[in-house]
Amino acid sequence: MRLKALPGLMLALGVAGLPGVAAAQAPLAAEGCLGCHGPDGRGAAGAAPIAGRDRAEMVAIMLAFRANERPGTIMGRIARGYTEAEIAAVAEHFSKVAP
Repeated sequence: MRLKALPGLMLALGVAGLPGVAAAQAPLAAEGCLGCHGPDGRGAAGAAPIAGRDRAEMVAIMLAFRANERPGTIMGRIARGYTEAEIAAVAEHFSKVAP
């Protein structure tokens, strides 16, 4: 039974190894931001752009939202759903996206 999964695994590893394929995809945690913050986090009606923001600043802001130390309409509830590692990954991702 396990051998049936081998071709799919090999294909997945091969695609992941192609230059630019993995880098072009946002981390899963960052994809949750796009609904409000727009395509690539460049902003949308009512939500601040987050593309190109400083990584450390974004981590601090998300942690403040998570601790209810920063006012926000929904960000406090959203930030509480992220681990510190996910917050760091999201901040890293959007810090590298051109505004």
